[in-house]
Amino acid sequence: QVHVVESGGGLVQAGGSLRLTCAASGRTFSIYDMGWFRQAPGKEREFVAASNWRTGSTDYGDSVRGRFFISRDNGQNTVYLQMNSLKPEDTAVYYCAADSVGARAYRIWGQGTQVTVSS
Repeated sequence: QVHVVESGGGLVQAGGSLRLTCAASGRTFSIYDMGWFRQAPGKEREFVAASNWRTGSTDYGDSVRGRFFISRDNGQNTVYLQMNSLKPEDTAVYYCAADSVGARAYRIWGQGTQVTVSS
């Protein structure tokens, strides 16, 4: 069983950058697909990025592609989300997820970290 905890959220001006960290517990972290999602007030949860453990491939939501980048350090049981060129519409609670059970569907979720982008 893997547990995940997000950190790194905060307040940033538009055009700035933030790096979110997802720390996972569990010795089998390296074999889990990992993902990032976000949810803004009054909106549905949105897929942001994913990392496939088997192929090393990554996937991104259309609204963040080219600005956000997911990476992982299996030795540190950590997944990162580098967010560049942030926009006010990126404001949301960002969630880390582990153990894919289907297309952009995950079994294990963190508590989330708030990201606020000011204009």
